[in-house]
Amino acid sequence: MVRWGILPVLAGLVAAGASAPAHAGEADVVGVQATSDSGDTWRFDVTVAHGDTGWDHYADRWDVVGPDGKVLGTRVLVHPHEAEQPFTRSLGGVFIPPDVREVTLRAHDSVHEYGGREMTVPLPR
Repeated sequence: MVRWGILPVLAGLVAAGASAPAHAGEADVVGVQATSDSGDTWRFDVTVAHGDTGWDHYADRWDVVGPDGKVLGTRVLVHPHEAEQPFTRSLGGVFIPPDVREVTLRAHDSVHEYGGREMTVPLPR
């Protein structure tokens, strides 16, 4: 009798899990190419992976961050990329102070904000 009483509860839990929305997780930086444009101005080609599910949950920007935590540049992503994963976008004209030898790239999404995988890259000077 007890066994039959627990089966509807288990079936309910399984059904609830099956109907839960897909979890897109946090946005991850999975690739970076840094190129000196001229002097202390740099271009960044950044590849981001995120399970975009539409306008309610998508990777909406990435940042170039100096060793002191200061944001040196931001690339705004103006729409979801559900059908293009991972995707690469570029940002040029980023001034990097001459004493900065490496930067960190981090991605942001519209639900979790920051927290995904970041990449720190050396700047060949």
